[in-house]
Amino acid sequence: MLDPQARALIDLMIERQVPPVHTLPAAEARRLYLERRGFTQPEPPPLAEVQDLRSDTGTPLRLYRPGAGRLPLLVYFHGGGWTVGDLDTHDVVCRTLAAGAGCAVLSVDYRLAPEHRFPAAVDDCIAAARFARREAAALGIDPERIAVGGDSAGGNLAAVAAITLRDAGEPLSYQLLIYPATDMRAIAPSHTTNGQGYLLTADSVAYYRGLYMPGESSWPDWRASPLLAADLSRLPPALVLTAGYDPLRDEGLQYADALSAAGNRVQYVCFERQIHGFITMGRVIDEAHTALATCAAALRQAFMPAGV
Repeated sequence: MLDPQARALIDLMIERQVPPVHTLPAAEARRLYLERRGFTQPEPPPLAEVQDLRSDTGTPLRLYRPGAGRLPLLVYFHGGGWTVGDLDTHDVVCRTLAAGAGCAVLSVDYRLAPEHRFPAAVDDCIAAARFARREAAALGIDPERIAVGGDSAGGNLAAVAAITLRDAGEPLSYQLLIYPATDMRAIAPSHTTNGQGYLLTADSVAYYRGLYMPGESSWPDWRASPLLAADLSRLPPALVLTAGYDPLRDEGLQYADALSAAGNRVQYVCFERQIHGFITMGRVIDEAHTALATCAAALRQAFMPAGV
């Protein structure tokens, strides 16, 4: 059964005739996505320090610190189909994870499609993770306890970053993958069963993919479809979180299963009654708080020193 709060949100958007994202130019989709956060997101929790900065490649970043001292770090990549979203749309999520996990969070404002197509976002996210490690002392973080994470498109980018950094001999501590896109072919069964009626639709999946990817021949590239990577072994422990009424649900589960089959430590949690994007909707969907608390607890556990 769909969560009644999610149902009420969908019904309200229909009543107010909110245009489907796939009917909008990218710039208008970005404006509306940012504007709607005021209706669905809770108040931002206060933190000891929030600082805007830039990486050495010029990517805007926002560093969240819940306290003093040398902290573990989550490098966070926002969702939005590689096309919408920014530091402000995911400010509450990053603050909540920092406060709940007791870690610093570095939010990455990677370049967006269609102005910057694949693999621009991949390059920016990997560069930001490397910047964080290189500047660990200045940022007040522990370079041996760095995780990557993100939701939707950001979960895709986090998975790709984890593989890339493993191959480069720069291992991470953890990966937090929240309803990640893992297969650009969009052939998992949930793309059909959940393809209409739950905010993210088959049309919007195709819209985002069309803006981000240069063409169908690039879909199998593992930097776009990490599920298709030749080697998924020796990756950091992961939490893969999905939503039951999400077109991406099954490819998230497939990725969790593939990580487990390759010998990695993986936890998989599906919020069976939820829709795609729900973690940012804590003002109107109570289970968003439960999901973020689950993510924060997993991060806190992952960052715990060995033997504690």
